[in-house]
Amino acid sequence: MTDPTNALAIALFSEILTADQLVRNRLSKVLPKGMEISHFSVLNHLAHVEEERTPAQLAQTFHVTRGAMTNTLSKLEWAGYVHIRPDWDDARRKLVGISRAGRLARDTALEAIAPMVEEVIGDLGTEKVRAVLPILRELRSRLD
Repeated sequence: MTDPTNALAIALFSEILTADQLVRNRLSKVLPKGMEISHFSVLNHLAHVEEERTPAQLAQTFHVTRGAMTNTLSKLEWAGYVHIRPDWDDARRKLVGISRAGRLARDTALEAIAPMVEEVIGDLGTEKVRAVLPILRELRSRLD
């Protein structure tokens, strides 16, 4: 017989993983051509923090390896969406900032995903979304 707590945990994580996959699928279809979810995520983060970050800080923020972040940043730099420069105080480090083109790309992506997000929130209802957000944030915090 399965422990009820284990069954509950399995059901919770199964729903989260399935929802994650479905959201990623839908986002991938509506993002501007050539933009990946990782690209949008980094651009969105840099637009919100409004200051430069090191690649290591970004890797930690997104819970990915430094190599994975370096790959994403290389693609974003090639597209002209970010500027990567040496840290003038510590030549061993680099700093990453969002460019004007990056802000425009991020804004274009937001416009592209807005209808999908609005549809989902409309279907669920804003009260349910407001109710689940604190729970999801606490779960994320405990997993971090």
